[in-house]
Amino acid sequence: MLTIYNSLTNRKQAFKPIVPGEVLMYVCGMTVYDYCHIGHARMLVVFDMVYRYLCHLGYRVTYVRNITDIDDKIINRANANNEDFLALTQRFTVAMYEDIDPLGVLRPDQEPRATDYIESILAIVEGLIEQGFAYQADNGDVYFEVARFANYGKLSGKKTEELRPGERVEIDPNKHAPGDFVLWKSAKPGEPSWPSAYGDGRPGWHIECSAMSMQVLGNHFDIHGGGQDLQFPHHENELAQSECYTGETFVNYWMHNGHVKVNEEKMSKSLGNFFTLREVMKDYKAEEIRYFILSSHYRSQLNYSEAQLNNARSALQRLYGALLDTQSVGLPQNTDYANRFEAAMNDDFNTVNAMAVLFDLAREINRAKSDDPDAVDALASLLRYLGGIIGLLEKDAGNFLKLKPGPGDGLADDKIEAMIQQRLDARKNKDWKQADRIRDKLGAGGIAIEDGPEGTRWRRP
Repeated sequence: MLTIYNSLTNRKQAFKPIVPGEVLMYVCGMTVYDYCHIGHARMLVVFDMVYRYLCHLGYRVTYVRNITDIDDKIINRANANNEDFLALTQRFTVAMYEDIDPLGVLRPDQEPRATDYIESILAIVEGLIEQGFAYQADNGDVYFEVARFANYGKLSGKKTEELRPGERVEIDPNKHAPGDFVLWKSAKPGEPSWPSAYGDGRPGWHIECSAMSMQVLGNHFDIHGGGQDLQFPHHENELAQSECYTGETFVNYWMHNGHVKVNEEKMSKSLGNFFTLREVMKDYKAEEIRYFILSSHYRSQLNYSEAQLNNARSALQRLYGALLDTQSVGLPQNTDYANRFEAAMNDDFNTVNAMAVLFDLAREINRAKSDDPDAVDALASLLRYLGGIIGLLEKDAGNFLKLKPGPGDGLADDKIEAMIQQRLDARKNKDWKQADRIRDKLGAGGIAIEDGPEGTRWRRP
């Protein structure tokens, strides 16, 4: 049985969906004002893995991942660029897909945008005011009154008395209390706005996700995910306003992936220590980045370094190397490998232990190539199948080992093939010095060549 670590209860719990056989999952997606960095990639890959595995278990999954297309960062960037905010967000939405599609991140079933849900947002604001959970301040902003929700802090463990001015909350004389958070912001010069009963304005960040998730999935759904940095205040505030508005449980299982760190500091744009995906993919293949992300448990902190990415490269080469010269056939049934793989994944999506099973299987394939050739193709098919459950090993092995890491400089494939043929011709003519010079030149370009009974094969590092 699948168990999930629930941030709400701080323990692993057996997963029981609201409707048997169906899963409703919402994940906080990108705020589209800049390029995706490795921290964003971790969240996207992690919940793609969760989605894939739930589907593997046979659940009918409705996966919703939103796009935030209006907030302070977007407005500030658009104004700095002298650009319409909708043009900015559309441009970076396209860039997001360009960056994450190569990682094997599947498109969600629905991808709502905040600006399409203004009517739903205002309905929640109105309901919260009518029920006494929100108020309009003298400056025109509408705030949620945290003290009116007795269970505030149940997700993050923070209590209202801990929210001191100048700590994690904004000092604002318009609020009844420092922890109160904005639901509707009154219009300011140079900002986009929408008409409402509370004056022209725009939504606060937290209420956008409540409106989108409840409109698409209903008032009560199974899984809500996002990065660990969203647990407080974003998800805490989502939970509070949603449950006050509906009087129902909002979410059963809250999932949060750990931070990506650089030199033990959280990777973020504000610290300036982030690496965009498109930068990293100049030097590393997209699947190497995906492997790097999944090589640590999703709740752990992940330390970014070239050494870790190089380890991911070597690991994938070993796995794909086992698949070379194999064909896809029927899967062996009830194997220990498949059982161990599922047992690992059922333990709160433990990709670390699941990937260890892949390496055990790869080692058996390599042994079988010499000891039991008839078993090789079935074992290789199982390796492809199990890897595919988490979005790995879906490429042709020979092509993957030849793929360039990105659009950077390097020998083109046709140039490599021509040089290998020149080397073969030199060897045929017993011109060993020329053959060695060509081999050394290929090696200097990062191309490894292997001579075998079936001819010469080459691969990139």
